Amino acid sequence: MKQKYKFLIAGLILLLMIFLGGLFFVHSKTYQPLNEALNEAHSTSQYTVEETSKSIIFLPLKNQQKISVLFYQGGLVEEKSYSSIAAKLAKEGYPVYLVKHTLNLAVTDKNKATTIIADEKIENYVIGGHSLGGVMASQFASESSTKQLKGVFLLASYTDEKNKLNNLPISVISIIGSNDGLINKEAYQNGKDYLPDSTLFHTIEGGNHAGFGDYGNQEGDKPASIFPEEQQEETVQLLVEWLGSIEAN
Repeated sequence: MKQKYKFLIAGLILLLMIFLGGLFFVHSKTYQPLNEALNEAHSTSQYTVEETSKSIIFLPLKNQQKISVLFYQGGLVEEKSYSSIAAKLAKEGYPVYLVKHTLNLAVTDKNKATTIIADEKIENYVIGGHSLGGVMASQFASESSTKQLKGVFLLASYTDEKNKLNNLPISVISIIGSNDGLINKEAYQNGKDYLPDSTLFHTIEGGNHAGFGDYGNQEGDKPASIFPEEQQEETVQLLVEWLGSIEAN
C-alpha cells in the first residue's frame, strides 16, 4: 500500500515538473514589448493608462469617441507590445482595451472580451487583433448577436467558413504588410470569401508581420523595408478613417 502511495506521489511530481517545464518553454518563446511600447504604456496629458487583471486600458482625456476598440494580441506576443497603436488611437479619442489572455494566446479564451465589456460598461465597440488574435476576435464576432458590435479589424489575419462575418451587419477592415512572411496566404485569400462585400482591404507597402507591434523581429518573418513606427502610423490612420465611417453611419 505504501509503495502505491510512493508511485502516486512520484507521478504527481513528474506531472508538476512537466507542467512547469511547459510554462517555462512557452514563456521563453513569448515576444516581449520593446522600449518603444513600454514608453507608450504610461498616462500622458492626452490619455490615461490603467492596467487591470483582464486588460490594459487607454482612455482619452478629451474628445472621447463613442466607439471603443478591443484588441486581441498575436500568438505568444505580450499584449503591451501593441501599446504604440493603442496610444495613437487614444490620442484620436478612441478608448482602447488591450485584452490579456492566458499564456499570451487568444485561443485560450476567445470570449474574454465579454467580461471586459460588462465590467467596463462598454456600449458600442469594434473588436479585432493581430495574427492569431484577429482570428480569435473574428470567431468571437461571428457568434455575437449584440447590436453593440459595430465592426471587426484584422491585422495580418483572416477568418474562415466556420466563422464567417459576411452575414453580420458590421463593417470590416483587413490590413496586411506586403513583406509578411508568416501569414498563411491560402487561408488569407480563402478568408476573403467570408467577409462582407464592403470589407476594406489595404496592403502596407514594405510592412511585415511583426511591424504591427513593438516586439522585435519574429522568427520566420520577412524583413520590412519600412520602420515599425511607419507601419503602425499608417495602420492607425486607416483605422481612424474606418472608425469615422462607422460613426458617420
